[in-house]
Amino acid sequence: MLSKALARLGTSAARHPWRVIAAWLIAATLAVLAAVAFGGRTADSMTAPGLDSQRAAELIERAGTGQEGMTAQVVVTPLDGGATFLDDDGARTALTRLRAEVERLPHVLGTSDPAGALDTGGDTAVRGGLVSADGRIAVVRVQYPDQSRLSADDLHALVGLGDRLRAELPLRIEMGGSLFYAFSDPDGGVSELIGLLAAAAILFLAFGSLVAAALPIGMAVFGLTVGVATMTVLAGVTEVPAFAPVLGSMVGLGVGIDYALFVLARHREYLACGLDPRAAAGRAVATAGRPVVFAGGTVVVSILGLAVANVPFMTVGGVAVSIVVLIMVLASVTLLPAFLGAAGPRLARTGRIGRALRAGKPGRLARRDPAAGAAHAAGWRRWIGHVSRHPVPYAVGAAGLLLTATLPVLGLRVGLPDDGSLPQSRTERRAYDLVAEGFGPGTNGPLVVAVDPSGDQGAVDRLAATVAADPGIASVAPTHVDRATGIATLVVFPTTGPQDKATADTIARLRADVLPTAIGEGPARAHVGGAAASLSDVGRRTSQRLPAFVAAVLAMSFLLLMLVFRSVLVPLKAVLLNLLSIGAAYGVMVAVFQWGWGGALIGLEATVPIVSFIPMFLFAILFGLSMDYEVFLLSRVREEYLRTGDNGTAIVEGVSRTARIITSAALIMVAVFLSFAVADDPSAKMFGLGLATAILIDATVVRMVLVPATMTLLGRTNWWLPKWLDRLLPRGPVGTDGTGAESMGEAPRPRPAG
Repeated sequence: MLSKALARLGTSAARHPWRVIAAWLIAATLAVLAAVAFGGRTADSMTAPGLDSQRAAELIERAGTGQEGMTAQVVVTPLDGGATFLDDDGARTALTRLRAEVERLPHVLGTSDPAGALDTGGDTAVRGGLVSADGRIAVVRVQYPDQSRLSADDLHALVGLGDRLRAELPLRIEMGGSLFYAFSDPDGGVSELIGLLAAAAILFLAFGSLVAAALPIGMAVFGLTVGVATMTVLAGVTEVPAFAPVLGSMVGLGVGIDYALFVLARHREYLACGLDPRAAAGRAVATAGRPVVFAGGTVVVSILGLAVANVPFMTVGGVAVSIVVLIMVLASVTLLPAFLGAAGPRLARTGRIGRALRAGKPGRLARRDPAAGAAHAAGWRRWIGHVSRHPVPYAVGAAGLLLTATLPVLGLRVGLPDDGSLPQSRTERRAYDLVAEGFGPGTNGPLVVAVDPSGDQGAVDRLAATVAADPGIASVAPTHVDRATGIATLVVFPTTGPQDKATADTIARLRADVLPTAIGEGPARAHVGGAAASLSDVGRRTSQRLPAFVAAVLAMSFLLLMLVFRSVLVPLKAVLLNLLSIGAAYGVMVAVFQWGWGGALIGLEATVPIVSFIPMFLFAILFGLSMDYEVFLLSRVREEYLRTGDNGTAIVEGVSRTARIITSAALIMVAVFLSFAVADDPSAKMFGLGLATAILIDATVVRMVLVPATMTLLGRTNWWLPKWLDRLLPRGPVGTDGTGAESMGEAPRPRPAG
């Protein structure tokens, strides 16, 4: 039923290409207009129900202290290296003017007064942490309302003021804070362009035709435009996390071009068999479209499974990314066949440059594509045959390699990279370094202790004294008490930086020992909040939920593959191999980001912890993507086995005939994902490197070494299924009919000339 529906859809699109293309143009235009009219900004409310940091945030909001809004900080130091704000009247006058100008900016609720704090004399604690002990560094803290009342214009106004005052005042001026985090433009645009160019080059080498290379790129751009615009509209309804557009672009480009590659390759094969272009497009969608729908649906289901973590921003981020994937699937079975129909017979031809490149002889032109393809298949056939003749050393060696790469996972530490991990070219990084130099690293990540005394008037004083005495706390700012509610807030500065493990240990100690000791058995309640505490809490929750999520995803993959291939051992092997490839990707991430191995190659200037939600997101995405290659390859192997009854022949023929398309698809994904690994944002780097590493390992070590080696060792038991289980299992819609070529998208071989 699915094949027939896809065949009708693809044929109709190919027969009326300009109608379909016009419909997509209208959809893209409407989506962009809706995004402009109703869209919202991404927001990072990294909290979750039931967390202690969330309870602290709720108390702070009740108290109305203003600490629930956005903040920025302007960090200044005299340009004269020997001058200080303590003894230089000109520098102090400039500081006063800077604060006054910042306070006049739109939406600014108030600012701290470091110049006024200097007049109090005394040490840094007396000066409220606004001027460093040596008087060289001062901080103007800027309070804004909550994010819903702000826009990128507020950030631009602050940055523009800083640019103007740098030319007028004898001060070095740097800026940072949550305002920058919320409204800085993501640097994904350049990464997307690099990824598209790399994908275009790979497609041209794969097909030898500019037209054939351009169609998947055009489809992906259309789909990405509609997907990101839809995500922006979603941001106007609910809080979409800031990483969602970058991750959506990354995954959308990868899967979109990949899916288009499968359909396009099949279309060209049908053209080579002599089919009319419109009929070839319809048949290509009917055959290759089935695994595309299957793979895309699997990606969506696995990503939506992130809801099990009970972390709202992860759930919404998963929904946003899933929308992009769904749109790419829809484009693959409607827009792409329209492009194929419009291109007509031109896709059957290969340009002179393409023929030369594919033949490997730039000076001599290959006359026929089938011959070039046969040569490639023969090379893969020799390799797979070699692996199949020596399965034990290859299986042991490849598994040992992946297990070794997985070992660093034992030292995985979750957290969130702070501004100290940004490149020195960013003002946020320079502001971070100045604050750490002048006030200590913990000043960049203050904790906020919210206290509801509930009639115990002495609880707040006891709490402040006990917290200040903790060895992990450098200082405690003066307590603020809301008169209407009685709720008190203490801003607490740890001795260590926001992303340090010691800070997480301090937060845990405050909650487990310090706060209960200070409050006692009375009615008062106290909770630890702030950005560092929220991220620590989210990291702990995702770590706790990760095993259950992984088990659920693996169980689903096992059942799906068992339905598809009517086997117990094939899906079990696939699950274990997927674990190996993803574990190795995690290990590489730990080695690069936590240990610093090769970090300079992707522009990483300091070691950072792994972002708390990335391991779960990566597992969900990679599971769906690996299922794509799994089904594509194993379907061909099963077809050969059903046709010949010989396990060895089935492995060699099945793997060799799919190797080229899997390799090309994997190279495209790796190129797209790696283009994001050079972004400034460490989170984008982690997503890009993690996805690229896992796909590269999956398409090379796993598919081309471990799969043939292990399947050779298992022999005929690969396809063992107890009869009672066979009777219980429903007949799935993909690949269970024994016609692997037609069900999973392998076209018949071209008819010989003449």
